[in-house]
Amino acid sequence: MEMRKLPIGIQDFERLIKEKYIYVDKTEYVYKLAKSGLPYFLSRPRRFGKSLFLSTLRYYFEGKKELFKGLKIEELEKDDSDAWQKYPVFYFDFNKDEYKRAVALEDVLKTHLEKWEREYNVNPGEHSLAARFQNLIVKAVETTGRNAVVLVDEYDKPLLEVGNEERLEHNKAVFIGFFSTLKSYDRYLKFVFITGVTKFSKVSVFSDLNQLNDISLDRAYGGICGITESEIKDSFIPEIKALAETEGITEDQCMDELGKMYDGYHFGFNTEGVYNPFSLLNAFAKKEFGMYWFSTGTPTFLIEKLKESGFDAKRFTEDDYYEEESSLTDYRIESANPLPLFYQTGYLTIKGYDKEFRSYALGYPNDEVKYGFLKSLTPYYLCAEDEPNPLDVRSFVLDIRKGNTDGLRDRFTALFARLPYPNDEKVVETNFQNVIYIVFMLLGQYTMAEVHSSKGRADCIVETDEYVYIFEFKRDKSAEEALKQIEDTGYALSYAADKRKLIRIGVNFDSKDRTVNGWMVARRKP
Repeated sequence: MEMRKLPIGIQDFERLIKEKYIYVDKTEYVYKLAKSGLPYFLSRPRRFGKSLFLSTLRYYFEGKKELFKGLKIEELEKDDSDAWQKYPVFYFDFNKDEYKRAVALEDVLKTHLEKWEREYNVNPGEHSLAARFQNLIVKAVETTGRNAVVLVDEYDKPLLEVGNEERLEHNKAVFIGFFSTLKSYDRYLKFVFITGVTKFSKVSVFSDLNQLNDISLDRAYGGICGITESEIKDSFIPEIKALAETEGITEDQCMDELGKMYDGYHFGFNTEGVYNPFSLLNAFAKKEFGMYWFSTGTPTFLIEKLKESGFDAKRFTEDDYYEEESSLTDYRIESANPLPLFYQTGYLTIKGYDKEFRSYALGYPNDEVKYGFLKSLTPYYLCAEDEPNPLDVRSFVLDIRKGNTDGLRDRFTALFARLPYPNDEKVVETNFQNVIYIVFMLLGQYTMAEVHSSKGRADCIVETDEYVYIFEFKRDKSAEEALKQIEDTGYALSYAADKRKLIRIGVNFDSKDRTVNGWMVARRKP
């Protein structure tokens, strides 16, 4: 089969079309947005297709009809005599620069403005950046006879990747001055579209533009970025066949595995699931199921937020955990709750909706994010300066499969010995519980593992073909007490008829000596 061109990392619509890459047609959304004429904001995770969509809007407003031949928008525009007019477009791309150095944001804005000033023959003089932008808009409208289009890609990168609070506040002030133009010069504007990973509250793009229409949770635009299952089946049948053949599975099994790994994103209540486009395209290109999106790196600002929050990892998988709609659409950097930020950055997604309280249930979208994120958490709960990941999941799994309880004891002892010990009892307890949670959740990728925290249920249960393990963990008590709790509460009764070997394990961790000082194993049927 001839290899087709997959648009991995291609963010320019013109290049994608002219060089004949596969294109998943999103132009119906372009038509719907452009005809409304309203100013919009869209939040989506990184590498989800925001830049490509913004580029598509750019070429549409530049009137490049030839690029849209055969696409949905060509049919939609066929009876409109005013279609494909050329408008002056101001396209700000904040995605390609670093913002940790002083005045980096001003330099990026100057570079954009200088290009347009040459194009429209405008003398910048000694004016401020905001005044220069205002002059450009007026001159462009006077020169072309048409109102201007403003497109802003990844507006929040200069706010998220600044390195310190002082520079963050500086960049906020720059934005306040610069983008206030979009409100005061509204009469000169045809269309405004802004994208980002997060939506900062109290930043001029939003506080000054109170008419900005946030479509991030709008069901009508749930599939505007990313790839739906129907789009996969319409556009990637040859790639599905090739991947299935390489993996030695059927095409239906291939779709099931693609769904488990990369599907599951929902940007609104009751919307169709969306696949991560970056991971999906990489899986097709490499003919292998891998953690492609996650391997591009967890953003530094997210890890810093995680460390500041005293984060309890179990909250990610609590079935009844809900966030109010307002917290998902407005990011407040001073907030102690990191979960809205995890949603906005793609590490959590919408799993359900409580209509009465206008709240969303959150959870991992798929296995790539779930297991990739859990692995990345380990160094932050253990003293891991010398090792990127001190948790050897493979060895844990092999010990579980072999019934090697001594090996399991040694591995838990080594892990707990790496726990940091701040002078805060609550932090010690949280880190202890998080390490247990992370270990067993990661085991769940290869075994049937459950983690419980409610009263009357074992801490952890792991099942393999030959064994059923029931674990109970205590801190600063005794292994006897942990094992007795398993016995007294009848955790094992549900396995009475099970023919597999049943292993009960009671564990005690001594926080003073920083070690497992009690490990009791009972191998018998209930």
